[in-house]
Amino acid sequence: MIRGGLLYPKTTGETWGVPMTDWKRKGEEFWREQLTPEQYAVCREKGTERPFTGKYNDEHRAGTYRCVACGAELFDSRTKYDSGSGWPSFYAPADEDNVDEHRDTSLGMIRTEVTCHQCGSHLGHVFEDGPAPTGLRYCINSVSLAFEPEEDGQ
Repeated sequence: MIRGGLLYPKTTGETWGVPMTDWKRKGEEFWREQLTPEQYAVCREKGTERPFTGKYNDEHRAGTYRCVACGAELFDSRTKYDSGSGWPSFYAPADEDNVDEHRDTSLGMIRTEVTCHQCGSHLGHVFEDGPAPTGLRYCINSVSLAFEPEEDGQ
């Protein structure tokens, strides 16, 4: 079923019609067919979009941010804030079990990479310079997200 431009599960235990346990086993050919070249570069090859270019950097509507690759719920707009970094920033994930964190030593620095737990897609990085109540800044690439605005009256 398509709602708000996003594909939703056909049955319980499925996302976008694919059993949830199968997402991490999908090959690169599958991802190349499902994602745009820019989405593939960020989500599968750990790229980064240029700052201040992402479509969700200045998004202020209420809603849910999902993984563009598998549809997993990642962030709630109530935790989004303007960090001035040029990327959408959140102080907490919608559900901590939906994101994984990994040590990233690329580019000659130590950072913490954030990936989608369900499909393994690269989302961005988390830093310890965010606002209360967590002190965290999840700095996320717009291209790795799909935004689902809240319906009127919610």
